[in-house]
Amino acid sequence: MKISLFRLLTELSSRKTVSRLTGAFAKSKTSRMLIPRFAKTYGIRVEDAEKAVHEYASLNDFFTRRLKDGLRPVDPTPDTLISPVDALVTGMGLIKDGLIVNVKGQDYTIEELLNHSPRMINYKNGFYYVLYLSPTDYHRIHSPVTGVIVEKEHVAGKVYPVNDFGLKHMRRVLSRNERLITYVQHERGEVAVVKVGALNVSSIQYVSPLPDALERGGDLAYFEFGSTVVLLTETGTFNSRSDLSVGSKVRMGEPLGTFKLKA
Repeated sequence: MKISLFRLLTELSSRKTVSRLTGAFAKSKTSRMLIPRFAKTYGIRVEDAEKAVHEYASLNDFFTRRLKDGLRPVDPTPDTLISPVDALVTGMGLIKDGLIVNVKGQDYTIEELLNHSPRMINYKNGFYYVLYLSPTDYHRIHSPVTGVIVEKEHVAGKVYPVNDFGLKHMRRVLSRNERLITYVQHERGEVAVVKVGALNVSSIQYVSPLPDALERGGDLAYFEFGSTVVLLTETGTFNSRSDLSVGSKVRMGEPLGTFKLKA
């Protein structure tokens, strides 16, 4: 009964109008007074931020902050896939005949996640990571590979929470929420970077200007409040690190695994 009530309340609150109102306040000058309390509540290391707290114009400005140079070194090992974000790994594994199995007890199809894109065939038996960004985390998204953007798609959708409750108790939120999908071609194949919107996320933004050619670790996009990135690699192109598992914490620039040499 309690879960059903929470689910109903979440359905009612997960409307774009709610996110727009929240986003409008977070971008207002008034919201800047909340920055110190917000940082303290979530244990954010303000000393890592590019600017001093008082220099941020709004809560949103602080939330989408850049970090000081050198704090997120990019792994230099050739042919590695790096984490595009600071995040908790909430799902990972082989994609089985187009199916992502058991992310917090729910299955997802590549077809739904990629909005029926013809490119879904490339990922039918690939590898996936579900990377959850909490409010504590650094919220800019970087390119996981060096390559060229070959396609982008914005998928309108809901803004259900993608935290533990949302993933467990709301129906397939990763494929129902708003998504910004970027396909990047690299030397060993292609990756799909699926940025998933969430409750109180007023938007997912690409950096401006967005280059066609990306460097591994280069700026790609950012979330306005917490959300999730689903990272997909093509069939037969990738080996994940053996020491990573669901529950691991990763940082942007850290290697997730290695691409295979082409036959």
